[in-house]
Amino acid sequence: MRYGTGVALVLGAGVLWSLQGLIVRQIGQASAVEVQFWRAAGTVPVLLGWSVLTGRAAVGRASLWQRIVSVGGVGAIGAVALAAAFFGAIHAFQTLTVANAVFLFSTSPVFAALLGWGLLRERVRPATWAAIALAGVGIVVMLQGGFAAGRMGGSLAALVAGAGFAVFTVCLRWGRLSDMMPVAMLAGALSLVVALAVGGPQAMIAVPARDAALAALMGAVALAGGMILYTLGSRVVPAAEATLLSLIEVMLGPLWVWMLLGETASGATLTGGAILLVAVALNAVSGLRRTARPARVTP
Repeated sequence: MRYGTGVALVLGAGVLWSLQGLIVRQIGQASAVEVQFWRAAGTVPVLLGWSVLTGRAAVGRASLWQRIVSVGGVGAIGAVALAAAFFGAIHAFQTLTVANAVFLFSTSPVFAALLGWGLLRERVRPATWAAIALAGVGIVVMLQGGFAAGRMGGSLAALVAGAGFAVFTVCLRWGRLSDMMPVAMLAGALSLVVALAVGGPQAMIAVPARDAALAALMGAVALAGGMILYTLGSRVVPAAEATLLSLIEVMLGPLWVWMLLGETASGATLTGGAILLVAVALNAVSGLRRTARPARVTP
């Protein structure tokens, strides 16, 4: 795969992920638990099918079951964290503006840096510490806006989503897991089971067909499709650059709902979100400078 193709794939992943807020806005009656159940019902089969196909295409590769078992305890922790992120994201979308939710989701790299430093003893660059401090300012600004609007629960859910994805990312590094798909499948399956246990089978069946179809579409196309594109693209795109490119999700998410639904954001959301975006972007740019090297090209 060429570098340019990898960049296009990562950008494509960001575009697909950015559609989730717009899709949630089209869901009329389903609760967060019900949306999560049907989104997971769409996500798991796609990831499962992709893993089976790629496993067959690779000569001598371990079976799907062996790949799932090989994630171990650390991978299981990552799956639980990712499932929590899934639930937090849906609740945030349903209670906040899309702009507020996605800006707070973008704290994930900040949480990942702190967790890597605390758990893995990874060195944190001065530029990253500066970005963390700046991001903290943005979070405070946004949380104050959420408190004033009576939406603190949604803001905290968005932060849980960002932190959950950060734990998932750190677990992949901690367990030295090069294949994220088995962990993602476990997270989707866990989401399915938990949602079913909390909401009950009858509630899931009673969800309006349109809402269930939209949630499943979100899982199959926006979430799982984005994961597949990002996984492919990240093979030839450095991690810092992939983080920077994936910020297109944060920029496009609020844009879709503004253009198509007329949804706007508060001044606190836009101010705090701008600060967060600058912090994440500066950290990614500094990482690029540190790891600058010729682009990798694979057959």
